[in-house]
This record gives sequence, structure tokens and C-alpha cells, in this order.
Amino acid sequence: MNQSHLMKHQINLVNLENVPILQQLRLEEALLRADDQNWCIINSGSSPSIVMGISGKKEQLVDMRVIKSAPIPIIRRYSGGGTVIVDKDTIFVSFILRKDIFSFECFPEPIHQWSAELYKSALNIDCFTLKENDYVISNKKCGGNAQYFKKDRFVHHTSFLWNFCNEKMKYLKNPSVAPKYRNKRSHTDFLCRLKDFLPSKKQFINQVSQFLGSRFDVVNKSNEMLNSFTCSQHRKSTEII
Repeated sequence: MNQSHLMKHQINLVNLENVPILQQLRLEEALLRADDQNWCIINSGSSPSIVMGISGKKEQLVDMRVIKSAPIPIIRRYSGGGTVIVDKDTIFVSFILRKDIFSFECFPEPIHQWSAELYKSALNIDCFTLKENDYVISNKKCGGNAQYFKKDRFVHHTSFLWNFCNEKMKYLKNPSVAPKYRNKRSHTDFLCRLKDFLPSKKQFINQVSQFLGSRFDVVNKSNEMLNSFTCSQHRKSTEII
């Protein structure tokens, strides 16, 4: 897909480190609802949390016995999609973009294809591809996606597994609806670690940031500059449950 037309469009890039995912999601929702610019937020790490899609039910998705014995926050985000457990070894990349910068119609499948091509080119990892809305390497999931659509803009955000702890996967039940390629595999057999394919988190972030510079006019923004958006009046759907 030819993306040369994107060279004309500006994107604001925000690099964060160890910002709790609840804070990041609230920032995303503020930028989505109270602004009309293009944004990319990259956040390396979060305090441990479980994040569900807006229609998720914790009793069906989370092992409540594990939560009671070792509590961590359960967050319902503003977008759809599945349930993930995140921590210091999760890398988050979120795009909040205007639909009119694209030559294709902004529906879920074309956006997934666009983003997969972007990451495949940026990361240069053999066997990286899109499979049933997940990013996979050799048939193992390395990143999960969720989306949200407004009339003129959309969000496409991803949690990438730099590393993961097998014990923490016990917080999550196996979902009743799962991708076919999962083939009933356990969490630990279904997932892979990006650290096995790239030398450092910094390298991941640098490669994605540099590739964005080839497609967009990138303007770096600091987290402190965004306080006005998070304090603005707008619909707020992200919450701890």
C-alpha cells in the first residue's frame, strides 16, 4: 500500500515511560474527544493492571480468586477489544488519527492492514504479520489491538509484549471467544516475547519513531503539555471497576 501521501500530514508524538495505563487511557480519551489533531502515544511500561474492553465482564474474563489473593486494578477502557494484563514489560503504542488523511475507507480491517504494514516495516522482524486482528510472529501473539471510531477520527491502540510473566497470566481466564489460530493453546503457549527479537525496548521505540518520521511530519510533545486536554470537559468512559 502506498502511503506517500501521509508525508504531508503532521502527527504529534508523545513518548512516555512507566505511566500507569489508567492515566494513559484517560489521556487518549481526552485527545480523542477534546482535540482534532493526529497523535501517536508510545508508553514503555505501566504498573500491573488488567485492562478490559468497554463491554467486558470481569466475572467472565478474570479469575476472581487470583484477584482476591493478589489484588491489582481492573480497568474498563473506552474502546472495544479483548482483555490484557499489563505491567512494566508492556509497550503501548496508540494512534489517534483523522480519517481524512487516508486514501482508504477507515474501517477496522483496512486500519489493521495499514498498521501491520507500518510495524512490519519499522521493526524488520521476520515472520511478523497480522493474523485475526493480532500481531504475531511465527503464529505466536506479540501484540493485541483495540479500536474506537468517531465520525471523523479513530483510535488504533496496541499493547506489545516485550516480556511477560507466566504467573501473571493466571489472572486471566481463557476467553470463550478466541481467535481460530490460538487453537485452544494456553496463554503461555499462545504468546511470544519481543525481547527475543529485538535488543532493547529503546530500540523498539526508536525504530517505530524513526519510521513514523518517514510517513508523517512528526512534532514531539511532552506529557506536561497535555494537561489542558485531560482537564477539559469531555465524555469519560475509562474507569476502574
